[in-house]
Amino acid sequence: MLEKEAKNIDAVVVATPDHTHAAASMMAIKLGKHVYCEKPLTYSLHEARELVKAAREAKVATQMGNQGHSGEGIRLICEWIWDGAIGTVREVHAWTTHAVWPQGMQRPKETPPVPQTLDWDLWLGPAPYRPYHPAYAPTLWRGWWDFGTGGLGDMGCHNLDPVFWALKLGAPTSVEASCSIFVPTVTWDKPFNTESYPQASIVRYEFPERDGFPPLELTWYDGGLMPRRPAELEPGRQLGDKLGGVIFVGDKGKLTCGSYGSSPRLIPESKMKNYKRPEPSIPRSVGHHKEWIEACKGGKPAGSNFDYAGPLTEMILLGNIAVRMSLKTQEKGLRLAYDGPNMKITNLPEANEFMSRKYRDGWSL
Repeated sequence: MLEKEAKNIDAVVVATPDHTHAAASMMAIKLGKHVYCEKPLTYSLHEARELVKAAREAKVATQMGNQGHSGEGIRLICEWIWDGAIGTVREVHAWTTHAVWPQGMQRPKETPPVPQTLDWDLWLGPAPYRPYHPAYAPTLWRGWWDFGTGGLGDMGCHNLDPVFWALKLGAPTSVEASCSIFVPTVTWDKPFNTESYPQASIVRYEFPERDGFPPLELTWYDGGLMPRRPAELEPGRQLGDKLGGVIFVGDKGKLTCGSYGSSPRLIPESKMKNYKRPEPSIPRSVGHHKEWIEACKGGKPAGSNFDYAGPLTEMILLGNIAVRMSLKTQEKGLRLAYDGPNMKITNLPEANEFMSRKYRDGWSL
């Protein structure tokens, strides 16, 4: 399409499965097209960093599809935390109820025919070749290591976005994970499934002091796992919503919200009612998609442009590397130590294999 219609196209929306986000976005950027790419921005950290660099050099308008970034809730969270509503924040818990697709399974052995309406080779893109199966396409690809980024990749860009913005996060200094173990038979020599994501996981990040904020411990839960219910939350009140939520723990109180940064509240409710809200300090959005359209027409950059979305995506995908290496880190008794500027895990060299992926022949970034 781009090769044939480039002169008639100003901008591109990339809403393919995760494993082809980078290839499609990069081709458009190199042709000078503005890009809206669904979350997570890329499949790997290397791809994220390369897309950010390319978009900056091409001076194209970009936006990642974490729609909550344009919402009212995330702005209120930032304004209240910056106002000192809960004091100094050193601990955050975030979660999602996802995955809502199958995970923790081995690849199917059947090889049904490819539907006539599907170009399977093109769908696979840069991923390693495997025979077609409806367990992958069109809808269940998120749970497979080769194609998706699991519950963290899917919902982390939404539910960790308020944490990333409000607490001015960048790269963590360390990350570790624990997860449900897949055991196809009673053999414990290889209890980790290299085909699909675990059914549930916990990822713990540590962030250094930054821009006036103290060190932070951030814990992520998915697959139905949840943080402890705060004592300040009144009986009968739901923690988060059906897609997840966040708990910000300050030295003067707690703030909770639902998924996408929605419905933020100080807890208990009596504290919310007595809180004198600060005047709005963050410009309100005209809408996530409209922001990008206006940026394409020469307006100000969209809020989740790739300069913002790239580092957010890197942080999230680093958690997936921790999941991949969880048994190894437990065996060796360590957390993954991370050098963000150089995009390198310094204490477990084999983990760096997952910073990027080898593309299938015919594909390049």
